[in-house]
Amino acid sequence: MEEKIRELQLLEQNLQQAMMQRQNFQGRLMEIDNALEELEKNPKEVYRIVGPIMVKTNKIDVEKDLNSKKEVVSLRINNVEKNENKLKEKAKNLQEEVMKGLKDE
Repeated sequence: MEEKIRELQLLEQNLQQAMMQRQNFQGRLMEIDNALEELEKNPKEVYRIVGPIMVKTNKIDVEKDLNSKKEVVSLRINNVEKNENKLKEKAKNLQEEVMKGLKDE
């Protein structure tokens, strides 16, 4: 029974890490969406930060880069959500086993 409780605790820690990772990716996705919105508002000059300097660049290249990053981040969010759901289901089942075991004792 103690082993199942430890496994449940580990699952809950993994679940929290997955949720934090998802929130991090969602924050990145919001930043990318905001950048794409700003590109639509200001079609004239576009600058990219490269290290400590800003460099004038082509708007189309920046849009392609941001859309590519958005696609990657969206895929990562989906993967993390799938993993999160699996962990939740596994934790739920294990919690039910532990509760049943504790009642039987």
